[in-house]
Amino acid sequence: MGGSRSAPGVDSLPKVPVGPARSSRMAGIGGAAGQLAKPLLPRRDAPWVPSPWAALERPRGTSRTINPPHPRRHGTAAMAAMLACGALLGACRNQAQAPARPPLSVQVEPAKVARFGDVLNTVSTLEALSEVNMATQAGGRILRLFVRQGDLVRPGQPLLVLDQTQTRADVARLEAEMETKKLNYMRFDYLVSQGAASPIQRDQLRQDFISTRMNLISRAADLGFRDLRAPIAGIVGDVQVKEGDVVQAGAPFTKIIRNDRLVARIDVPAVFSARLRPGLPVILMDPASNRPIAQSMIRSLDPAVAAGTQALLAKADFANPTGLLRNGLRTRTTVVLDARDQLSVPFAAVTQISGQSFVFVAGSLAELAQRPGQAQLDTLRNLPPSTLFALQTPVLLGPLQNNRYPVLAGLKPGQNVITTNLINLRHGLPVRLY
Repeated sequence: MGGSRSAPGVDSLPKVPVGPARSSRMAGIGGAAGQLAKPLLPRRDAPWVPSPWAALERPRGTSRTINPPHPRRHGTAAMAAMLACGALLGACRNQAQAPARPPLSVQVEPAKVARFGDVLNTVSTLEALSEVNMATQAGGRILRLFVRQGDLVRPGQPLLVLDQTQTRADVARLEAEMETKKLNYMRFDYLVSQGAASPIQRDQLRQDFISTRMNLISRAADLGFRDLRAPIAGIVGDVQVKEGDVVQAGAPFTKIIRNDRLVARIDVPAVFSARLRPGLPVILMDPASNRPIAQSMIRSLDPAVAAGTQALLAKADFANPTGLLRNGLRTRTTVVLDARDQLSVPFAAVTQISGQSFVFVAGSLAELAQRPGQAQLDTLRNLPPSTLFALQTPVLLGPLQNNRYPVLAGLKPGQNVITTNLINLRHGLPVRLY
């Protein structure tokens, strides 16, 4: 067990120890395997030498014939390896010669100064300066109705005609009654002068005569209100009566409204009362698009705060030449408490990453070289000198107003910020303007 064996008929084989020491044997096997890892092509005139690996693996006391490797197999393997390497080198050469990606097309907008303000957003109700509730001064049945909702009327234009047959009958009755009481008074006045009647009776008849005459005058005046006419020019509102209806005196049945000038009743929280004053700008916002539609100034302030709502009433007059605003409309209203001019960028140019605001500035290669980041400057220097690059720039912004952000830090006036294709941009990417 402690000796060594050699393959019969082989004098050049290395001596490999065989024994219980397994570690020594494994070391010998590893050395032989290292020699086999280098294939050698034998010469045709050289004698074949068996592999030492075969001698180590042959069982004791047996003999085994080992066929030599065929030289053609080694040649085929080497040829395949050379072809594979050639194909790989060709692919790398083609990839290196592939055309570069064209610059990304973007639009830019310069950072410019815009007006921003400390604003208060609230709600206001619009009221027409000229609004008249129409009602008849005398009761009666409507004989004719000349207007309907939405009609434009002029001052003095007839609105309706009342059937006053009953009123005329009352006037005729009162006229006859007055004449009778007048005669009775005159008769007793003569009798009193003759001492045939009491002055008290005469005075009572005189009082009845005067009362009847006053009733006649009042009832006769109702005949003058047979025609109801428009007191102002405007638009007729909802007409709540129709021909044949009986109306009572003083009961409104429609309105005439002029919407050319409106007053906004603005409810301002009382905590802002110290900052309010007449003359502050007021902007009405369109309820549909939330865009400014009219602008005016505060005309007056209520001296008291509403106890229930703790709101201070402010009023502002608005011209309405187009008729877009209407009486009774409730709309969002902005009161500008303070205003200032500041550098700004459009909303479309801003991106947010982990709470930090960024914009992409279209700059030159020299500007990119000042803060290259991960851009490959050596490759980018091969581009034309006029090429622009997307420079990701952190900025500090204020609250959004009128679709623009005020820039507190990070940009200079006139720098062009990219407003399109932001999702495809990265720092140092070549871009072109369109």
